[in-house]
This record gives sequence, structure tokens and C-alpha cells, in this order.
Amino acid sequence: MEDKGKSKDASYARSVKSLQDNVTQAAPAMAASYSLVGAILLFGAIGYAVDRWRGTAPWFLLAGLLFGVAVGFYELIKATNRK
Repeated sequence: MEDKGKSKDASYARSVKSLQDNVTQAAPAMAASYSLVGAILLFGAIGYAVDRWRGTAPWFLLAGLLFGVAVGFYELIKATNRK
């Protein structure tokens, strides 16, 4: 009966180690995706705020979104090429 408990503990430890390895390997991709979405949201919000302030809708919003996409993809490429 005691061997079953040790076997379960070893299996659990291997599962946890495997999960940790997978998360470690996926970290650059997760960071890159967050950078992409964050840049689009940030620069889109800045463009929206400038449009509200200047009354020029939708031009600064569009420029901010495009700039956010460019910055986001730059960060994505930079993160994926890092090894």
C-alpha cells in the first residue's frame, strides 16, 4: 500500500515538473502576445483621447491603432527571435 503512495507522489512530481517546463518554454510567446495586444490598446486609447480633445475623430484613433500594430509586431518579432 505504501508503494502506491510513493508512486502517486512521483507521478505528481513529474506532472508538476512537466507543467513548469511547459510554462517556462511558453513564456516568450505569452509575453509577445501580451505586448502585441497591449500596444494596440495603449496607442488606440491615446489616439482616441487625442481625437476627443481635438475633435478630429477618427484620424488619431486610426493612427494610434496602426502605430500600435506596428509596435506590437516589432515587439513580437523581437521576442520570437530572441534565443
